[in-house]
Amino acid sequence: MLHLHADNLSVERGTRTVISGLSFAAKAGEPLLVVGPNGAGKTTLIRTIAGFIKPSAGTIALKGDVGDRDIGERCHYVGHLTGIKANLSAAENLAFWATFLDGGTHDAIRDRVEEALSLFGLGALADYPAGLLSAGQKRRLGLARLSVAGRPIWLLDEPTVSLDAASTELLARLIEEHLVGGGLVIAATHLPLGLEEPVYLRLGAQAAADPSAEEEQP
Repeated sequence: MLHLHADNLSVERGTRTVISGLSFAAKAGEPLLVVGPNGAGKTTLIRTIAGFIKPSAGTIALKGDVGDRDIGERCHYVGHLTGIKANLSAAENLAFWATFLDGGTHDAIRDRVEEALSLFGLGALADYPAGLLSAGQKRRLGLARLSVAGRPIWLLDEPTVSLDAASTELLARLIEEHLVGGGLVIAATHLPLGLEEPVYLRLGAQAAADPSAEEEQP
């Protein structure tokens, strides 16, 4: 079983220490929701786990069947930005991610893209320029890359932003399926994600007792 451990982690942004002496563990099959007030360091933590920010102290390590690849090569990272190119169509955006993250034959990539577009209710917009999609459609397109390439670790930062109720329920089902399949999910959120029995990691001295605190700005 895949485990992620952070030990005595400290992270600085500019001259400010955002995270100090943080230790926690996350394991496959059990969602870890990172919650806390605005500016507590939720986004910073997710980006640090993904490898975009180097901690000033402490370690983050994987245990289990991890092979020789680091966390960044084993994860899907979905941040505040959707990660799509406005001048490409919805299908072309997903084809890029499918090729970049997983590869495969042209037919295999096409099939994965079509399935992901259909799953996220974007099939009719496959050839539509991504830049002309609504905010909710762009968010769904960004999340659809979770379905076009297999990654054992999902790092999600406010994944439900701009999603309607039906899309939020869809995301919850996908996360649950990923967890049942042995995946590991760490999500920063200020809203409940509709998951069963999540584990909470609360950041900040004034962290709320439930995941309703405001998210920090990027």
